[in-house]
Amino acid sequence: MSTSGLKAIAPVPTAADFLDIVLSKTQRKTPTVIHKNFKISRIRNFYMRKVKFTQDTFDEKLGAILSEFPMLDDLHPFLSSLMNVLYDKNHYKLALGQLRTARHLIDQVAKDYVRLLKFGDSLYRCKQLKKAALGRMATVMRRQKDPLAYLEQVRQHISRLPAIDPNTRTLLICGYPNVGKSSFINKVTRADVDVQPYAFTTKSLFVGHLDYKYLRWQVIDTPGILDHPLEDMNTIEMQSITALAHLKSCVLYFMDLSEQCGYSVEAQCKLFHSIKPLFGGKPTLLVINKVDVMRLEDLTPDNRAFVQEIIDKEDVTCIQVSCYSEEGVMELKNKACDALLAHRVETKLKGSKINTVINRIHVAQPKPRDDLVRAPFIPEAVKERKKYEKDDPDRRRLLKDVEAEEGGAGVFNINLKQDYMLVNPEWNMDTMPEIMDGKNVADFIDPDIAEKLEALEREEEKLEAEGFYESEEDIFDSEDEREATEAQHALAHKIHSQSIKKSKKNQSRLPRTAGLRTLSELTTELKKAGYDPSSIQQRAEMLAKVQGAKRKRAEADMDVDMDEDGDDDGDVAEHDWMDVDGEGETPNKRMKSNSGAVVAKNPRAPRTNRQLAGMRNEEQASRAVKLRNLGQRPRNMLAKAGESDRAIRVKMPKHLFAGKRKGGKTDRR
Repeated sequence: MSTSGLKAIAPVPTAADFLDIVLSKTQRKTPTVIHKNFKISRIRNFYMRKVKFTQDTFDEKLGAILSEFPMLDDLHPFLSSLMNVLYDKNHYKLALGQLRTARHLIDQVAKDYVRLLKFGDSLYRCKQLKKAALGRMATVMRRQKDPLAYLEQVRQHISRLPAIDPNTRTLLICGYPNVGKSSFINKVTRADVDVQPYAFTTKSLFVGHLDYKYLRWQVIDTPGILDHPLEDMNTIEMQSITALAHLKSCVLYFMDLSEQCGYSVEAQCKLFHSIKPLFGGKPTLLVINKVDVMRLEDLTPDNRAFVQEIIDKEDVTCIQVSCYSEEGVMELKNKACDALLAHRVETKLKGSKINTVINRIHVAQPKPRDDLVRAPFIPEAVKERKKYEKDDPDRRRLLKDVEAEEGGAGVFNINLKQDYMLVNPEWNMDTMPEIMDGKNVADFIDPDIAEKLEALEREEEKLEAEGFYESEEDIFDSEDEREATEAQHALAHKIHSQSIKKSKKNQSRLPRTAGLRTLSELTTELKKAGYDPSSIQQRAEMLAKVQGAKRKRAEADMDVDMDEDGDDDGDVAEHDWMDVDGEGETPNKRMKSNSGAVVAKNPRAPRTNRQLAGMRNEEQASRAVKLRNLGQRPRNMLAKAGESDRAIRVKMPKHLFAGKRKGGKTDRR
């Protein structure tokens, strides 16, 4: 787990805010209206629910804090030590322990008071027990003021820590304050560490990243260390010691031979020896910085002896750099990365994991079987092949040359056919067959088509000259032929008109009434056409007599009905339909009233209105109709409803929109 994994911690509220959050949630999420006339079991349940809900909320909030803050024992040793240095392990564990105890106490208080509430004998008693339970929980929470404040400070500081991954490839820069550590990290990475000409400018760990051999490396800039016992070191120095002790890295120990940092060369060499145990098993580079001011060769013999001792005795590589003039900076970066890569490979080879892989790897080493010299074979064609020379006139002709000859880029169109692999290379440029209706168009193209067309045209001219295409009038030799032709035309016209009749067969027609004519008009037209209309006249007279007899009977019945109703009966003669002359009108249809009773003009209408049967009068009948409609209304409403299973009967239940009711407002319950 890296330090970036520690950052997803939610803010920790103060004790007062914590109480506000929990109690307001209880008020919002649990019912709030209760009256003394409720059943006692309902009152008890009401207050027990309040207490349990409050306890659950405390439990949830405290649980979230305890789970988000990391357990130091579960972290990587580097992160665990860093948190110990920065926040004091005992203080941190104590704060989390107090919150854990508070959660347990709140659970106990809730359990005790729920047990007491089961035996509450009145609204007042239950209410007081609830009040006492919430009060005691609040008291427990108020005592956690200091742990909560401390944990919030820790959370804020953790979020500002750099994202250090303790398992990745790491270059660790250490040394006395002000020897140029931050200047180097600024040169090789994208980090922007503050650089000032005084000691302890860097007060915490800084991380930069660089890429080398397609791998991502992290470079850690540590605060300066002074040469004094571990117990005397402050928090700033202890961060460096923690990083040196727990991170698998390549150590770059920076020295300033010019002594501009304020510390002598001897002191810097002594610090190297004192923290040397922390370098055990790590590749180490001694970096002589500020060589633009003082080089190793320019040192006094005494100081040179101190530095030479480190270089000779220890397994240390010495590199001279200047972050000011950038001399040797890139060389230092490359050497440090290579040293760490080699060290990591060595470590893996020494470990137990390699044994599972190494026995499956076999590297073949070829050995000569005799003393014969077997020279490599190079084909003659390859030896003879000439190098391409642009100015050589005999050089191979490239597609680029063809392009230049044929108009250059944008004009030249590459010929794809020339590379076709066909049985006969001459076929490559053949025209592609065009297929139409499943047949090759080329099969129907005659090579002599132009000649044939000319022959046809000559033939046409000859026929025309001979009078083959003269008009019909000139062609007829006799009158009989002319009559025969006219008869043919008449027959064609007749066939055409019949086909039109057939096509109009299914078209809409005008209604019969639109084309009604009188008998006298009909007989006149028939006589003109040369037909005898006497039979039609006789049939019309007979039909008129029958209709007259029927009409008289109907009128007699109607007179009886109309006299009963007190109606007038003097307009019978209007219904003449057809006299002998055929002039008249269509009979009127039977008309029904809204109530269903047939109007008097219909001879088949019933004598009485059956809808009024069993009713005293019209008023009683209309009242019955109203009652019937009223009874049908609910069923009509159900019929209009949809088919869904879940129906919302009331669109806006009033209690959901009216807000919380105050005491005494029970008129809607």
